[in-house]
Amino acid sequence: MSGKEASSSRSVEIIEAKRSFSVLIVDDDCLIRRIHRALLSKFTKEIQEVENGQQAVDLHRSGAASFDIILMDQDMPIMNGLEATKELRAMGVNNMIIGVTARDSNKDDLIAAGQNQCYEKPLNIEMVKTILKDCNLY
Repeated sequence: MSGKEASSSRSVEIIEAKRSFSVLIVDDDCLIRRIHRALLSKFTKEIQEVENGQQAVDLHRSGAASFDIILMDQDMPIMNGLEATKELRAMGVNNMIIGVTARDSNKDDLIAAGQNQCYEKPLNIEMVKTILKDCNLY
């Protein structure tokens, strides 16, 4: 197989979602953001990234964007995921906020803060499909 054929066989397959949707990835780890973007890009091209909870809050406060799903890391500098979730909920943000964490977290604390679900990161394609199904997007 030539290099040209090999590269074309690796093209990203777009999986049809029920409707167009947008996602905000909030994580200070650039590798995790890249992994999550790659997974989500199979379903949508409307993906934005920020590096901490404060940036997510500021983005919503500015009115510049609204997202169907927010993937929220728990441990970040400046403003962590729990604080950001509480702030977003206080601002009236009612969309799905999914916690993602590399450590064991008390899920009751995450739910109490306003997160809808929590997954261990990095996400995989099955986790993404489950999240999208829960949001009635897939």
